[in-house]
Amino acid sequence: MSGSITIALANRVPKRPLRKLPASIEVPNDAEIEDVKKVIARQAGVKDFNRIGLFYPSTRKRIADRRALVNNQQDVIDNGQILVQDLGPQASWRTVYLVEYLGPILFHAFFYYLRPQLAKVIPFFYKGADVTPLTLVQKVCFFMFISHFVKRELETAFLHKFAANTMPAKKIVENSLYYWGTAGLLAAFFIYSPKSLANRSELGLVDYVGIALFFGGELSNFVVHKHLAGLRKPGSTEKGIPSCIGSSLVTCPNYMFEIIAWIGMILVSREWSVALSIAIGTKYMAAWSRDKEAALRGIFGDKYKKKKYTLFYGFY
Repeated sequence: MSGSITIALANRVPKRPLRKLPASIEVPNDAEIEDVKKVIARQAGVKDFNRIGLFYPSTRKRIADRRALVNNQQDVIDNGQILVQDLGPQASWRTVYLVEYLGPILFHAFFYYLRPQLAKVIPFFYKGADVTPLTLVQKVCFFMFISHFVKRELETAFLHKFAANTMPAKKIVENSLYYWGTAGLLAAFFIYSPKSLANRSELGLVDYVGIALFFGGELSNFVVHKHLAGLRKPGSTEKGIPSCIGSSLVTCPNYMFEIIAWIGMILVSREWSVALSIAIGTKYMAAWSRDKEAALRGIFGDKYKKKKYTLFYGFY
């Protein structure tokens, strides 16, 4: 075939081979990595091409950019080979995010609206919940949590653009354990209890500061997300250099504003469970921000202004 590339295929993990893997495939010169996945999946009888993982023959590292041209992968061209691995069942990034963010909404709604019934089910924590109404501060906490995660759901559905199509389906369970367990079950369980530190009838100065931080963080976080979405053209995986609010201070201003919003929720609720949730999340965001800084330096070189702080200005 004129204008084509022949690529030899080999199983990356011989003990767990991809059955019916062809010895080689032929693709057009302008084929992308995703095209190779589709050809292999079709010939190997794999229904979902996203299960096909492609790896460099020398380094054995995954070829992450699905829109990259095969011709530009020097290791592949030099060796004439690609390593293949079945990645297992996959789920779209959008689906995983929508599911994990749904949990806190459901749990907070459950404890908020069924609070009187919990007085009989969990008397130690909810004694008197059937005769004493929720306080103003508890209602404010409910609004903050619901609005935060509804915002996340809407951004996931209509704003975010993902470089990868899918991730392992098991991530739905792993990610949901965090969001559903901490921001959902734990936070809601303690916030709406009559024993909660949020069981206060009036808002004080600290509460107003917390509310201001929450709304400021949420709005700024949305602005950054909108900017980041605009850096990537539809269907593209190309990265751009962020130049929006907070990007001159840290690598990932969206994470910084996320933390600020959560600090606001901590100040209003004054519950340890809320602090625990964002503490765990901050650990993950710290690692992701370091990876983002390394990626931007690697892609753009001197065009990118290196950042001292990747997550939160003045701290990390």
